[in-house]
Amino acid sequence: MTAEKERLQDTKWKNWGPYVSNRQWGNVREDYSPNGNAWNFTNHNNAESYAYRWGEEGIAGISDVKQLLCFAFSFWNKKDKMVKERFFGLSNPQGNHGEDIKEIFYYLDNTPTHSYMKMVYKYPINEFPYDDLVAENGRRSKKEPEYEIFDTGIFDNDEYFDIFIEYCKADHNDILARVTVCNRSQHEAPIVVAPTVWFRNNWKWGYNTYKAEINASHDGSINIGHDSISIKKLYSRNPNAQSVFCDNETNNAKLYGTPAAENSYFKDGINHFITHQTNTINPEKRGTKASFLIDETIGPGECKVFEFRLCPDEGAEPFENFDEIFNTREAEAEEFYKEIQNDTVNEDERNVQRQAFAGLLWNKQFYHYNIGKWLKGDPNFEAPRNFNEYVRNTEWNHLHNKDIISMPDKWEYPWYATWDLAFHCVPFSIIDAEFAKGQLLLLTKEWYMHPNGQLPAYEWNMSDVNPPVHAWSCFRVFKIDEKNNGKPDLLFLEKVFQKLLLNFTWWVNRKDKNGKNIFGGGFLGLDNIGAFDRNMELKDGQHLEQADGTSWMAMYALNMMRIAMELAQYYQVYEDMAIKFFEHYLYIAEAMENLGEGTKGLWNEEDGFFYDVLQLGNGDSVSLKLRSIVGLIPMFAVEIVDHHYWKRCRISEAEWNGS
Repeated sequence: MTAEKERLQDTKWKNWGPYVSNRQWGNVREDYSPNGNAWNFTNHNNAESYAYRWGEEGIAGISDVKQLLCFAFSFWNKKDKMVKERFFGLSNPQGNHGEDIKEIFYYLDNTPTHSYMKMVYKYPINEFPYDDLVAENGRRSKKEPEYEIFDTGIFDNDEYFDIFIEYCKADHNDILARVTVCNRSQHEAPIVVAPTVWFRNNWKWGYNTYKAEINASHDGSINIGHDSISIKKLYSRNPNAQSVFCDNETNNAKLYGTPAAENSYFKDGINHFITHQTNTINPEKRGTKASFLIDETIGPGECKVFEFRLCPDEGAEPFENFDEIFNTREAEAEEFYKEIQNDTVNEDERNVQRQAFAGLLWNKQFYHYNIGKWLKGDPNFEAPRNFNEYVRNTEWNHLHNKDIISMPDKWEYPWYATWDLAFHCVPFSIIDAEFAKGQLLLLTKEWYMHPNGQLPAYEWNMSDVNPPVHAWSCFRVFKIDEKNNGKPDLLFLEKVFQKLLLNFTWWVNRKDKNGKNIFGGGFLGLDNIGAFDRNMELKDGQHLEQADGTSWMAMYALNMMRIAMELAQYYQVYEDMAIKFFEHYLYIAEAMENLGEGTKGLWNEEDGFFYDVLQLGNGDSVSLKLRSIVGLIPMFAVEIVDHHYWKRCRISEAEWNGS
């Protein structure tokens, strides 16, 4: 067994990971506007001064699983108007094609316990084109392409730094960090490297009075004093590193014009000190946010290395075995993936797959959202909700999420999407089956799933619906795990099947408008693939019968049938459930060809294609002859059952044929 596989058996190795978001501004959780204007309530320009309520953001950020303490990197090229503390991108109204990140970075490596991680960020040497990107994308129409950062010319003549960021773990709570800054240009260039440690602000809302402190140590290190965090020290190997301190508190004077208390040092204090040498850092060298400042000049084509360590106590010299630990963890990562990829001989394919795994692992995130508290506000900060205007997620008052969750990505989508997550879990099961199974079960828990059986869709609108692929993913993960471990995890499959029964029933009762086994609602399809918004309400009783929505439900029925057949090999009680879901599949298949007397079916025999059908208020119907992927989704509703299942199950083939 490889060292990484051994670590996977000890959950403490996941106490720390890349759980900090790339973007916290502009999401629903941080929106306390009266009318649901999330994009403008928090934005990129005020992010450096605004203390978040529900999570944190940073570049290559790590945190503990409860996100009490965070660590990330900031940089300044001495030309930008602000410290590069977070990745920049356009909000949804700013982009001519919606929200869009305008940075270049790549995730290069990661292991399931995050014992070794690596990424690279390409940071311009010249002034970052914030205003140009906003103005030009705002000028362009939807018919024109996006204006990307490459188009600005900022990378011309290789005028950028390659910043490689690596982490490894000496132990559960002992983390080494290495930053390698490479100047790709033909002239020397200055840079400030600022590793930053801070507490998530959970003390000012009115529930918790405990406020930990970070302060300077006599030996030049930074002390971290939190009664729930084992890490107590941040060291820098650079002897000229300057430690600076402020508080993770909103700068209300800057954002809202309200008077500031004397001797206040806000969240943006370090940033302003770096860029303008202002008196905004605490001279007493204490607070809830701290950085080492390392001011360097990098020669043309030169690389410089900066090293740091987060560890429990003072102990021995923190850097004496630094390189040895890094080399060991890198070798163990190679060993782990060599075993995973032993059937893949092509080196390019191995590299692509390994970097894809790195992307999955880096995009884990601490996700905190208590909708009940979010809707009513906190004791110290009431929410000025105007429920006559649009306020999101009012029907999800029960939802309370506070977990490490796989994100589609941590910038454009710093929130989970249930059907995206289901797809993530299949490749996750190859490298960390327990995490994959845990994620799938998590979405069915009572504090996620609605009491009516609906799974939450995504943060922007939890009540929306996307294709029901949870059952498909659960079974795929189950079979991959069985193959890799040599035994079936029947407890997992049973637990998730019981909850999926509730969800399947919700679909049947809520999304089959006329009780004819034709399903619709929401975007459906492969996200938003229709020629128009199929979520809109139509007048005069008109409604859309959706080919893709119905097909996804046919597939759902087959997935549930297949799970029931698997369980029926061990527990006879599931035999009837397998037949029930097969029958439901047949009902849906029949309905797609025949919607009723005088009504067009979804299948067009002449064209050999499936189309949506618009049902009119007078009983007539119109086939919407749009050739798109909507008409191809029915091909997904296929299940192959091997003969050995008939032998092991008590259900005869005659019974199946009879149904």
